[in-house]
Amino acid sequence: MSTPLSRRAALGGLGLGAAAATFAAAAPASAADDERGSGPGHLRRVYERQKTKAGGVWHSHVAAVNAAGVLETVIADDVDAIVDGYSVQKVAVAVAVMDKIDRGELQLNQKLDLQADIILGGSGIYHLHTVWGDDITVANFLTALLLVSDNTAVRMCGRVVPALEINQILAAKGFVNTRVIPVANPNRFFLGKTTPAEMHDLLWRLANKTLLSAKSCDFLLSIMRWVNGYHDGIRRNMSSNERSRVAIKYGADFNTLGAGRHEVGIMFDSSGAPALTFAFFADSLDGLDNYGATHPAVEAHAVLGRKLFDSIPAPVAQAAARTTRPTVDLTPFRQVNGG
Repeated sequence: MSTPLSRRAALGGLGLGAAAATFAAAAPASAADDERGSGPGHLRRVYERQKTKAGGVWHSHVAAVNAAGVLETVIADDVDAIVDGYSVQKVAVAVAVMDKIDRGELQLNQKLDLQADIILGGSGIYHLHTVWGDDITVANFLTALLLVSDNTAVRMCGRVVPALEINQILAAKGFVNTRVIPVANPNRFFLGKTTPAEMHDLLWRLANKTLLSAKSCDFLLSIMRWVNGYHDGIRRNMSSNERSRVAIKYGADFNTLGAGRHEVGIMFDSSGAPALTFAFFADSLDGLDNYGATHPAVEAHAVLGRKLFDSIPAPVAQAAARTTRPTVDLTPFRQVNGG
């Protein structure tokens, strides 16, 4: 069967799920219902309403820690669908780079030259420099990769961890479908495929510091949580402190099915314990050239983000769980006025 052609061709030059779980249609909800209620049933109704409003085809997984400290599935909608991950895949690429660092074969402070002939446009910052040749650290381009979804950073990652090695690392970590797509140049690749179930698994293990060393997990999470990152979707209707409790990665592109607008991440309670994961993949959408906050799927993410965040119990209701679940430093954002 042929794979729909993605616009991300420039980059080529880049579980939880047992059987596929299909979200059962919930009872229709009114707009007023979106403003009240609580619990998994309410969240599923809100999800169904927003999904219908946005259109397209959705594949989603949401899981939350309950008051007893047990992770429960809240939304399971076609969780084993193999989808184009677009820039969500950059999390998996970063994990592969950090795995090589954990094994002592690479260092965060190792420097590579930022070559003019690898610069890519689209999302990111490196193409805006207009002059290149800097020596930048692995930490530098990983930060650009996850914070501003820099496309050139993908190629920088490929220079230190070739495409086949990325896939070997992901396979060794138990991921069956999350893969980049190699091309003739071993250091380049297409961003490839994933599933909502596998992305949930990756995120949950990252949050609990079992996917990589604790230090490497903290490094990636600190970037994904930072308040200068993506705000149009899940984190739109949140304060700066609330945003710092949400580790996020989005992906946006289109293929022959239509536009894709994805968002995945982890929410932490106010004590720093991981409390909830979400993986929203929506494709076959309209609005191919709308990458802003007004895209209907992104607007749906904004509604869902606020509702999911508000559903997280206070830590006092999770006292038993807090003794066993790892925490992440949630140092609040402080502005600095130069000097």
